Formats: sequence, structure tokens, C-alpha cells
Amino acid sequence: MDEELSRTVKAALIQENPQTHELVAEPAACVMLARRFGLPGIAALRGVFTLRHERGGVIAATLTMRARVTQTCVVTLEPFETAIAEEAELRFVPESMFSEDDEEAAFSPETLDDPDELPYANGIIDLGAALAEQLALALDPYPRKPGAALPAEASDDSAHPFAELKNRVAKPD
Repeated sequence: MDEELSRTVKAALIQENPQTHELVAEPAACVMLARRFGLPGIAALRGVFTLRHERGGVIAATLTMRARVTQTCVVTLEPFETAIAEEAELRFVPESMFSEDDEEAAFSPETLDDPDELPYANGIIDLGAALAEQLALALDPYPRKPGAALPAEASDDSAHPFAELKNRVAKPD
């Protein structure tokens, strides 16, 4: 279980009627998550889970996540704040139902649109860990501050290291 943000629910208590669980990260948890994800800061993180019992101990979940994070622009290296709004379909699956074959099949083209499957053990689902994982997946790996543009020499084809070689090599007619 993640130490930064943990909120557990017993899977056995999720019966026929859907349950809604709201999770708001405390400031201390935001600081630890920001450190873990290499961010300058996380101002807010909130997730609303709607849990439904499926057969065999599988719990289907819909997550609505909202966050305000500070990222570092890859162009200007300046910090900037951005809002994240994501919805995700998840399935919490008992750890005993996972196998190595399932992990290999998880990345086939047929399963890419399926809900993410997260294992849980001892009948305990950690919604906090799931929320932290979904935040990590939602972060832009190459964040760019609004209005930030690459310098002209960075996008100029003539500045390419092989541009001069291309000019020297004659093209066959």
C-alpha cells in the first residue's frame, strides 16, 4: 500500500448496490506524491470512485479525478500550474486471479480499450493507491507551458546535424 495516500475498502462490503467513495488528498500527502512523481508541487487531488460488485470478487470502478499540479516546462524550464480532469474505468481483481499469462496478454491490441485491472490482496482495495497511480498516468511526460515555443534554430531543418551531408551528396537522376 502506498504510504503517501491510502484509503482502504473491504471488497466483501461492496454488494449489489453501487457505493461511492470520495477521496481528497491532504496537503502532506500532496507533498509526498509530488516528490514521488518529481513534480514541483500538487495543489489539489480529488477522486470520486463508484464501485460495483461483479462476480468472483471482481470490483468494477469508475473514477472521476481532478487535480491541480505544478510541472516544469520542457522548453523554458519554468514551473507552471495545470489542471487535470480524467475519468477512468478500473477493475479491482483478487490477486489470486492474476497469472503471468494475464500480464503478457494485458498489452495486446484487443485489450487496450479494456478497463485497467488492478490486483488486490486479503480482500482489501486501496483506493488511495489507485488514485495516485491514475494521477501518474495522467501526467504529461513532456509538459509545455502555454505559449512556450521552441527557438527557431531548434525547428530549422538546416540545423540538423546531417543537413550539410545531405547537401554534399548528389541525388541520382
